[in-house]
Amino acid sequence: MEILRVEHLCKTYGKGENVVHALNDISFSVNKGEFVAIIGPSGSGKSTLLHILGGVDRPTSGKVWMNGSDVYAQNEEQLAIFRRRQVGLIYQFYNLIPVLTVTENITLPVLMDGQEVNEARLKDLVQVLGLRGREKHLPNQLSGGQQQRVSIGRALMNAPAVLLADEPTGNLDSKNSREIVELLRMSNTVYEQTLIIITHDENIALQADRVFAIEDGKIIRDEVVRK
Repeated sequence: MEILRVEHLCKTYGKGENVVHALNDISFSVNKGEFVAIIGPSGSGKSTLLHILGGVDRPTSGKVWMNGSDVYAQNEEQLAIFRRRQVGLIYQFYNLIPVLTVTENITLPVLMDGQEVNEARLKDLVQVLGLRGREKHLPNQLSGGQQQRVSIGRALMNAPAVLLADEPTGNLDSKNSREIVELLRMSNTVYEQTLIIITHDENIALQADRVFAIEDGKIIRDEVVRK
């Protein structure tokens, strides 16, 4: 079942001779539960695409449909709700709130949305992410790998339609990188979480169901790696 569809997406910066086409007529769809890796050189448009999929940056033209809804037909208030409820974002840098505990950081999107915390889901995530016993720790009391685990928990807490990760292992050593990839893969298989990851790591790309290669703002390859 299709969960995400992108139609003729374009994003330009500047005007006239200085115009830059960050995204140039991109179209694709993603089914529920798919794991998609996006690869390409720096400056190819990968992060721009991810930000538009996540409702963070508006396209110059084109459409993004998620769960059957036209994302950019919404006003700013509706977009904020969309980001909290439909999208989980994970970045290379963890973006945790330094004065909040592990539990508070994970549950922040739920509380900001005015919803009650699903304690069973929270407990399950803390256990699966290997954070049990650290629920009251602040970010500066955690390792880099543990902080990224918290950011994954925060992204998964609302059970989003799509999980978007921008170089999630780029700030970690090889051991922690493997563990984070295993956790993301687990979220894809156990929770049937649709997962889209930007990566330069070939090992991550090879674990995906599909690989998109982007160059100069265009998808130059859409390859099924596994079925």
